[in-house]
Order: sequence, then structure tokens, then C-alpha cells
Amino acid sequence: MIRYILGRLASIALTFMVVSVIVFLMMHAVPGGPFDGNDMPVNDAVKAKLNASLGLDQPLYVQYFKYMWGVLHFDFGVPFQSPGETVLDLLARAWPPSLILGGAGVLIGAPLGILLGMAAALRRNSWIDYLASAFATLGLTIPVFVISMALIMVFAVWLNWLPASGWGKPNSWVLPIIAYAAIPMATYARYTRSAMLDVLNKPFVTVLRAKGLSERRIIFQHVLRNAALPMVTVFLPMFIGTATGSIFVEAMFRVPGLGAYFVSSIELRDYSLEMALILMITMMFCLAYLISDIVYAWLNPRIRFGERK
Repeated sequence: MIRYILGRLASIALTFMVVSVIVFLMMHAVPGGPFDGNDMPVNDAVKAKLNASLGLDQPLYVQYFKYMWGVLHFDFGVPFQSPGETVLDLLARAWPPSLILGGAGVLIGAPLGILLGMAAALRRNSWIDYLASAFATLGLTIPVFVISMALIMVFAVWLNWLPASGWGKPNSWVLPIIAYAAIPMATYARYTRSAMLDVLNKPFVTVLRAKGLSERRIIFQHVLRNAALPMVTVFLPMFIGTATGSIFVEAMFRVPGLGAYFVSSIELRDYSLEMALILMITMMFCLAYLISDIVYAWLNPRIRFGERK
């Protein structure tokens, strides 16, 4: 296991470096720069001084190594769109809305999806199964911005129960959390149903029933634990993906989270902020899959990474 973890950490470091090189080259391959937009018209002399002060007039390999040297010291630079603070200060300010809404959406949607998938598996070919399957299919195929628009039309416009946008009050969090929870709920309903049906058809379930174990004990102590392996694969990456901000959800509900800065950093050629956001999410996803693999071995002792018989 230790050898496996060390190997995965080495692959994570390699992935981190490859992603940083690709993103850095792609950013600078796009025509224009941070001071070429119509929102900030400057003459050539001022533009040259600004580029020189930020090191943007240096060769790309020099800019890349300087930036990555700063990253190794947790210095991600200064965002061009907010020069009065560092990138880390901006992320610390923008992350809470995304973390609260996205995390709450996953923590609400995942358990509901598991319960829905369990009910569908235990009542196979019943109306519950058909309803859960239809819901999972709709949740995975309908775009999240369509779900957000439907929530706004029903609860904010027609019923006037909740605000359509904003962040200041807790009641403005309800609709974004529901929009965030739709995909985790549908995903887990589908994964749970499929995994449980697969385990219920295993011979050991028949043996447990022949021994006289109660159905509740068989389901919760044996079937659900064996069916949890594919669900572990989905949870951490899904949690990170939603907690780091959905561009469409935050744009629809005017949430000042990370999703808004993804868009603005690309539009304004904010190289430091764009690199920081992508590198941060890359590292979080790599670590999430590593943790998922370790949890695999804990849930199923037969799994041993990096060992031979």
C-alpha cells in the first residue's frame, strides 16, 4: 500500500506539471492580453510599461518558471482584475459561496439518491423503479441551467416564495442548493440501483437468506457495503466538482463564487487567477481519486494495491 501511495503521489506531481505547461501555453496562445480589451483602453507606451512591470514581456519559459517557483512557495501572484489583493486572498473570499452551496447540494442530493436507488433496486420492475429510473435519466440529461431556469420560474416568478438571485440571506441559498443537488441525486440513484441489483444477484446473498438472516441485516450489513465501491468513486470527485463552483448555477442565481471568476479570468486574460484556479482543481481531483482508492481497500480487504500473490 505504501508503495502504491508513493507511486500515485509521483504520478500526481507529473500530472500537475503537465497540466500547468498545457494551460500556460494555451493561455498565451490566445490573441491579445490583459490590457487589450475595450474596458481598459491604454496606449502602447502605457501597455508596454504595464507588461514590463508584470513580467509579461519576458519569454514564455521565463514567465512559466517564475510562476511555478512562486506556486511552490504558495505565491500565486496578483489577479489583474483585483490588484489590491493576492490570488489566495481572492480565492479565500470567493470560495465560501461555492463551498456552501455546492457542498450542501452534494450532501443533500447524494443521500436522497442512495435512498431512491435502494428503493428502486429492492422494488425492481415496480412503479417505484420506473419512477426512479425516469428521474435519474432526466436529471442526467437535462442541463443544469435549464433546471435553474425552471426553479426560478416556478418558485421565484409564479409562486413568489423565494428570491431569484442573491447571496445575502439564507433563503436565497435554497434554489441554488436544489439546482446543485439535482445531478448528485440522479447520479447516485442510477449508481445505487445498478450496484445493488448486481450484488443482490450474487450467490452469497442466497446463502445468507438460507441461513435465516433478516432481510434488513442482509441489505444494510452485506449488500449495501459491497455496493458502496462504485459509489465511493463518484462521491469525492463530484463533491469537489460542485464545491469548486458551477459556472451555470452561479451565473443563473448571481452567486459571487468561484464559477464567476472562472469566466472573468478567461475573458480578462487574468493569467495568474486562471492558472491558480485550474491548478487548484487539478490537485484536488487527483487527491480525491487517491483517497477513493484507499477507501476501496478499507471497504473491501480483498483489494491490495501494489502487491502480488
